[in-house]
Amino acid sequence: MPIKSIQVDSSRNSVWFMIGRTNIRSADVRSSTARDGRTRCAFTLIELLVVVGILAILAGLLLPALGKARAQAVGVTCINNLKQLQLCWHFYAHDNNDTLPPNNYVYNVTSGGPLLLSQSWCLGNTRIDTTTSNIENGLLFHYNRSAAIYRCPADKSTVETLDGAKLAQRRTRSFNMSLSVNGVPTLSGLPSFAKLTEINRPEPSELFVFLDVHEDEIIDSLFGIPWPGGGMRDEWWDLPANRHNQGCNFSFADGHVEHWKWTVPKIFIGAPQPVVEEGEIKDYRRVQSRVKGASN
Repeated sequence: MPIKSIQVDSSRNSVWFMIGRTNIRSADVRSSTARDGRTRCAFTLIELLVVVGILAILAGLLLPALGKARAQAVGVTCINNLKQLQLCWHFYAHDNNDTLPPNNYVYNVTSGGPLLLSQSWCLGNTRIDTTTSNIENGLLFHYNRSAAIYRCPADKSTVETLDGAKLAQRRTRSFNMSLSVNGVPTLSGLPSFAKLTEINRPEPSELFVFLDVHEDEIIDSLFGIPWPGGGMRDEWWDLPANRHNQGCNFSFADGHVEHWKWTVPKIFIGAPQPVVEEGEIKDYRRVQSRVKGASN
């Protein structure tokens, strides 16, 4: 119902509203007389505190929602970067008679020293690379000349010196490629697919190619894990990331990307890292099932 009239009773510091046939008086308004003779209204301290309290409650309700929305936006950007890399991966195979991009830049998981450093989809040690030159010299950069797609925006880790001193500069790469994808073909006994048409068990929709790697563990550009049927003990050679709401993003050989939520958080202790907890073995088996097995 519309307000028909408003009356101000200056003698009683009240405001009256005429709604229909009903008169409604507002709350009393405190006022004071200024030097120019005009009456000015003011709030009491209690009223100001109430307003501040309400604003604080609203901020408490809105800030978590804004933080969640921001985290989701960062996750979407990470997924998009993986999709772009996956497209580059496919372009390379189509341009090279179905041969998959070489995955030949790897460090020894035990000694930490170079195991094989040769032409690969991406070069370098991301912990000490202060430029994008190793990315640009990789075999996929030709298909997308944006070095930004090699990095997860949620990865806040920084580069370091050879002595391990942390620097302020962000790292240039957050992703690795699975050892099942043309992984170090010079090493005998390593099961990997050399050609796109060879991929089976797991199928292209189940074989992961790129993934987000834990910032405390990543070094080279190959993600290694003991393959099914290899007779090796259960341990993480490389550790997946945990930065997306206790989860990690994966791209697959058929081109799609998935976000995986972990049963337990991924906390880096050392490489290689034993898999001991019940929840951890569940996550480990899930990743392990998405690489080529010994009997394939």
